[in-house]
Amino acid sequence: MDFVRYAERGAQLVNHAMGGADDLADLLADRDWLVPRLADRDGRVLRRFQRDLRPVFEAASAGQEQVVVDRLNALLAKHPVTPYIAGHDAESWHLHVSDKASSVADLLIAEALLGLAVVVCDVGATRPGVCQAAGCDDVFVDTSPNRSRRYCSERCSSRANVAAYRARRKAEASAQGVSA
Repeated sequence: MDFVRYAERGAQLVNHAMGGADDLADLLADRDWLVPRLADRDGRVLRRFQRDLRPVFEAASAGQEQVVVDRLNALLAKHPVTPYIAGHDAESWHLHVSDKASSVADLLIAEALLGLAVVVCDVGATRPGVCQAAGCDDVFVDTSPNRSRRYCSERCSSRANVAAYRARRKAEASAQGVSA
């Protein structure tokens, strides 16, 4: 299992706009084998889960480690993970985070929660975060070696850096009495 990828998929889930079935299919673009299994219930369950999971990222951004752990534990209790061993022969055994009877929503929730729980335990409760770029509230999982990630994407990072550069240039020009 790639727990970091599961945690990052949890962030994608929180960030994903979900209005209808097409939105869910878009979320699963890289996992097209799940699309035929989608049911109406999945959308409702995942929208509710989005609202429940976002506070984990917000608490992590605020440095509230105990709140992160408490919220994740509450979500794990509400959405129990039921892993099972799968494979075609003795050489390919691997774990899945939910059993074959699980809905798509249950699978995505199990992946997100288990991934975030492992990330929190292995690298720290402040690794989930909320983008610090002005006008963006997307969430992310910081996998950088020095815990330095502040933005959800390169695009937000670039926009924030350009804005900071322009603000510095304007301040320098004002200090020199030149209009920018």
